[in-house]
Amino acid sequence: MPTLLLRLAGPMQSWGTTSRFDQRDTGKEPSKSGVIGLLAAALGIDRENWNGQPEPLEPLTQLTMGVRHDRPGVLKRDYQTAQNIISADRSKVHETAVTTRDYLADAVFLVGLQGPDRNLLERARAGLQNPVWPLALGRKSYVPSESVWLEGGLVDATLLEALAAWPWITTPRRGETAPERLLVSLESQDGSGALRMDQPLSSFAERRFGARYVRSEWVDLQREDTHAPA
Repeated sequence: MPTLLLRLAGPMQSWGTTSRFDQRDTGKEPSKSGVIGLLAAALGIDRENWNGQPEPLEPLTQLTMGVRHDRPGVLKRDYQTAQNIISADRSKVHETAVTTRDYLADAVFLVGLQGPDRNLLERARAGLQNPVWPLALGRKSYVPSESVWLEGGLVDATLLEALAAWPWITTPRRGETAPERLLVSLESQDGSGALRMDQPLSSFAERRFGARYVRSEWVDLQREDTHAPA
């Protein structure tokens, strides 16, 4: 079964799934809703489109996702202020409101998407190479520092095989050595693992998300450079 690999690298990433009002959270790895949203931007899928033409969103949501933590990143928090904020019931105006924004700093992830429709994955890969709309790592201001598209990134392998075989997509910093193994999070098909509420159930305009399960395991890092990432 074919698997499409993506590189998500940037100075700031945010993959929130439980954000409410003036607090914006982030998970420790890319959310499925966030990755599908990135593909939708690459393909030019309107946020109100679910099963419409020319490119529906629904088939993308049926792909099985996995994430390899090549550089886990560091959890950070940013504080922002806004003036003259009207309350939800419009009963008063707050002169100043302080909001928090959590994000991951200096993180790099290898994301895999597996599905039986190779043509769908080929269209997604072409979209990443020449995106219709700008790509972002969870928030519009968090842009990738490297190409999301990978040379040779559409492989004929299962999700776990593809994530385990691809070489490390980042480089050691000063005084740092390459890890011997990497953590991989895989979407579970049998209901085992940790619960995540980031499975898109409708267009992004409706913002309805359901449950999926994710299990984690370690894979040995491949030392041979058998691919040439873009």
